[in-house]
Amino acid sequence: MSDEVIRFENVSKQYRLGVVGTGTLSHDLNRFFAKIRGKEDPTKKVGVVNTLNSREGDYVWALQNISFSLNDGEVLGVVGKNGAGKSTLLKLLSRVTAPTSGEIKVKGRIASLLEVGTGFHPELTGKENIYLNGAILGMTKKEISSKFDEIVEFSGVSKYVDTPVKRYSSGMYVRLAFAVAAHLEPEILIVDEVLAVGDAEFQKKAIGKMQSVSKSGRTVLFVSHNLTAVEQLCTRGILLQNGMLKMEGPIHDITSAYKKASVNENELRRSGTRHAEFTEYQMVDTNRKVIDEVFLGDTFMIETRFKARENIDYADLSLDIRNDSNEFIGHITNADDLFEIKSMDKGEEKKVSIKIKDISFAPGTYYISVWLGNKYGTFDYIENCIRFSIKQGDAFIQRPYPFDKRAKTVLKSEWMFD
Repeated sequence: MSDEVIRFENVSKQYRLGVVGTGTLSHDLNRFFAKIRGKEDPTKKVGVVNTLNSREGDYVWALQNISFSLNDGEVLGVVGKNGAGKSTLLKLLSRVTAPTSGEIKVKGRIASLLEVGTGFHPELTGKENIYLNGAILGMTKKEISSKFDEIVEFSGVSKYVDTPVKRYSSGMYVRLAFAVAAHLEPEILIVDEVLAVGDAEFQKKAIGKMQSVSKSGRTVLFVSHNLTAVEQLCTRGILLQNGMLKMEGPIHDITSAYKKASVNENELRRSGTRHAEFTEYQMVDTNRKVIDEVFLGDTFMIETRFKARENIDYADLSLDIRNDSNEFIGHITNADDLFEIKSMDKGEEKKVSIKIKDISFAPGTYYISVWLGNKYGTFDYIENCIRFSIKQGDAFIQRPYPFDKRAKTVLKSEWMFD
């Protein structure tokens, strides 16, 4: 019989905004004296209601009334859009922060990989950081030494194990961090989206390791936008939405619900005369395998198939790309590449593939809308019908920490002393 190792009971987390200071010394003093007298904050705005995700008031709920449990040997996938509360949930479980209300019960030793290099000291070598992390987990030097060679071999950094980790690339950093977290035998392994900075080969290797960890009776929590990896690794899942637990159940039910919520194909998001209309659209790699994620610098393809419902003289096809904030990031059309889609008879079908080379958008989640028409009007337009993510990888970025999320694109550069 499996033992319960994690239980969340009505857990909520509230953050207070703007509590560092009001901007004036007198207001800060008035706030302080009111607080110690048990009075209401005199600087608080009148009429403000603190609701979930409100940015108007002094407080914001990152999580609200979350309840679920997990047994040993289970692998739980945590999915949801950016800002849904996934990282907050993992930080609560890792005791990086405490819940505002509710109770979290944990049985066993936790190893967390929440951000690249969490728990690493940049001035220490790879070897020294392995022993430091093992000590933090409560392991003896002898126990760590017995795993040392295996950790170094898995991470592939043996040549640089005596080099300070501040000189590691992002890929080396995360490979070593994951190897340490997975091999030092925690009862519970928590992995956030940090695998995004590894290459495809390492991701496959890491997923295999997490599978072996779960088969040995240990528990894994995995957060990722890579739904293929989530479905491959996890048995159960939870779907977070606006800080609340929207759904819990078998992983395929969870990912299906998330895909449906992310890409809701209905008549309200599809428009046009339908003189010609799309019958198929998908994202594939250069080997024509269906994918939903790429790495910075990758080349991929969008395959489309469309059918004429009436005779048409010619057609143009374009792709619009938006980010997770619905900002317009890119536009591609056949006219830019002098590619012609000539006349089509009623009932005729065409298949057109668009190769997008060396993608350089900032790591994140993106949506592609497809448009078919000509100068006389729109035949078919389907908004945000393809969802995909871009991972950091090693091709463009070598820094040992994540890409700055304020930027929308990544610029290739070359540095030199003149």
